[in-house]
Amino acid sequence: MSSKKTSVRVSIMGEEYSIRSDETPEHTRAVAEYVDQAIRRVVSAGPVVEIQRAAILAMLQITDELFKARESSAELTTAMKSLK
Repeated sequence: MSSKKTSVRVSIMGEEYSIRSDETPEHTRAVAEYVDQAIRRVVSAGPVVEIQRAAILAMLQITDELFKARESSAELTTAMKSLK
């Protein structure tokens, strides 16, 4: 992570956003693309009409992924500590 904020233009569901971040432009674009794809998966999976609802459902799915990754990381850390 750099100490200088950069501004990056990204597109999510056809809407343009200017994101200021400490991360690299490539990282910010990758995150935005991940969010865009998550929303598009929700929209294509069923009759979600409102993009705002699709975004909330996508964020719930992404948050579930985060929680599972954290749990897995904690389990791995515990297992590694037990090897000492």
